Order: sequence, then C-alpha cells, then structure tokens
Amino acid sequence: MASVHIHDVRKSFGGFEVLHGVTVPIEDGEFVVLVGPSGCGKSTLLRMLAGLEKISSGTISIGDRVVNDVQPKERDIAMVFQNYALYPHMTVAKNMGFSLKLRDAPQGEIDKLVQRAADILALTPLLDRYPRQLSGGQRQRVAMGRAIVRDPQVFLFDEPLSNLDAKLRVAMRTEIKELHQRLKTTTVYVTHDQIEAMTMADKIVVMHDGIVEQMGSPLELYDHPDNRFVAGFIGSPAMNFLEGRLVGSNTPHVETANGSKLPLAASRTGLDGKPVIYGIRPEHLEFADDGIEAEVIVVEPTGSETQIVARIGQQDLIAVIRDRRPVKPGDKVRLRPNPAAAHVFDKETGKRLIN
Repeated sequence: MASVHIHDVRKSFGGFEVLHGVTVPIEDGEFVVLVGPSGCGKSTLLRMLAGLEKISSGTISIGDRVVNDVQPKERDIAMVFQNYALYPHMTVAKNMGFSLKLRDAPQGEIDKLVQRAADILALTPLLDRYPRQLSGGQRQRVAMGRAIVRDPQVFLFDEPLSNLDAKLRVAMRTEIKELHQRLKTTTVYVTHDQIEAMTMADKIVVMHDGIVEQMGSPLELYDHPDNRFVAGFIGSPAMNFLEGRLVGSNTPHVETANGSKLPLAASRTGLDGKPVIYGIRPEHLEFADDGIEAEVIVVEPTGSETQIVARIGQQDLIAVIRDRRPVKPGDKVRLRPNPAAAHVFDKETGKRLIN
C-alpha cells in the first residue's frame, strides 16, 4: 500500500489544455472517487496516474517516488477497465494469473495467489471457464481478481460498472467496497455516477472542465457544497435552484419574481437586494399550511416516497415527499423548505454565500 500525491498536474493535447493544475492528495489505504460529467478530465487523470498518458507538467508520486517518467508496469499499480479487457482464449484462472506468468513467477505461487483471489471474489467454481461463458458481473469480478493477484500498492478503477444493469451495479458496488475494506489497498475510482461516488468513497473529488471544484467526504459535499455546480451534481434527485433576491431583515429570506418568500435560517450583512440562487434539496421540502403555494405538474410515486414536480411562478422544482397525500397534476399545494437546509449561491459566480 502507498499514498498517492497528484500535484499541479496539467495535460494538453496540442494547444488544448484539458487539465488545469489539478492537485489531489490521497492517503495510504484511502478510497478516493473522481467524479464529474463526461469530458471533465477524470479518466485522463487516472490514465496519467497509470502511466498510459504523459504528463504535460506537474508531478505524480506513489509513495515516496515520483513516477512521471516511470513505465506503467514498474509503477506497482493494477487497473480495472470498463470493458474488462479479458483474453477470450484463456480460462478464468489463466486470465487472473497472466501478469504473474509474465514476471516468470513459479507456477505454484501463481496457483496459490489465483486461488486466494478466487476465494475472496467467489470465483472458485468458475476458474476453468472462458470469458464467453460468464455473465457481465462475473467478468467484472475476474477483472478485479486479475488486479488482486498482483498485490499492488494502488488499485485504479475506470468506470468498471457502467456496462452492467442497474441491479447488478448496486451489488457490485457493495462487492468493491467490501473488497477495499478487506484489503485496505489505496484505491482511485473514476465514475460519472454520483450515487456510486456517494456510496463508495472515503473522499470524493468533484471535477468539472479540467479543474477540481471541491473534494471532501460524501456528506461534506452533500451538506456544504462550495458552489452551485457541486450542489447540483451531488445528490439525487438534484438540488432545486430558484432565482430571487436576498432579503436580510428580521426574517431573512429570498424573494422570487412572483413574490414567494423562501425562508433562511440566517443571512449575511451587506447583501440585501443581491440577486442570488436559492438552493433546496427535494427531500428538504414538505407539505405545510404555511408553505409556499405551488402548482403540481407531475406526480411520480415510487412506493416509499413520491416525487412531485411543482411550479412556483415560472420556476419548477422537485419535492420528495414521504406522506401519501393524494395529489394530482393541476392541484395547488403548499410546500415549506427547511430553512436550516437551504443554500444561497451568488447568481453570477455560483459561489456559496450562505450555509
């Protein structure tokens, strides 16, 4: 195991810079998830850590060694790819032990390490099968087993679950997290799925347009997003954003264009009248007689809760309600935001002002 330090890393393709001075410290044994929309640079950063892409500037260290010019096979890392990358003509056992065979490891040692990985991942009954005889989830476990047998200092995962169906993705999330808890190996995991990030990570790194927007624990990012982008990216359904102006009187609130008053637990001096974005998560809205009047547009029952798309003036929002109150499109309801859970962002910069 080893710590990883990514310091002021930049990457350019010709004259186009895709990473703009990224710094990410990763502690020994930590599970770090790089998350962001397509094109944000997360996979490029992972490939540079693996040695598959050259670094334009900055440094990447694994343990005490700077690895900028170190060949991938000499970095003591193991990577699990999105498409599994299994050899179709080899059995599961031979796929898992192939990297050890390339190192001229004794066959007895290879068999021992393959069996250990197979026991961890419940692959023992499948060792004599070929990839074509396996399900998607089984192939992914074989790819993970191939990484485990190398006993690397760092595991790298590049969107490993994106080819699986929804139910299997949930099961594999649990397996990967359990594997990390057992092996305690430093892990860097790339995904565009913020649910994967929230449920798996010790630390999340939110990337956007080649920069790090924020990093921290899942609940830090959920409760205290630095800006509107992070607030909208972390959490499902996404945070609601309503435009208005800040009023910092005895009862601080944000007033929308139609006169609705969105409550705040506190305000900041010197910001009265400032155009802002009021952020409230769908789960922090509830039915209340003293709430803000809204028109129901769409009702989506999911069983344990109901998602309601409603309109306040000309602005839409989503409420997640656990009360099984009968509502239908066109109904007028009153929704009360929890002021203690509200966020206020600068309309121009997107930076958080309040919370």
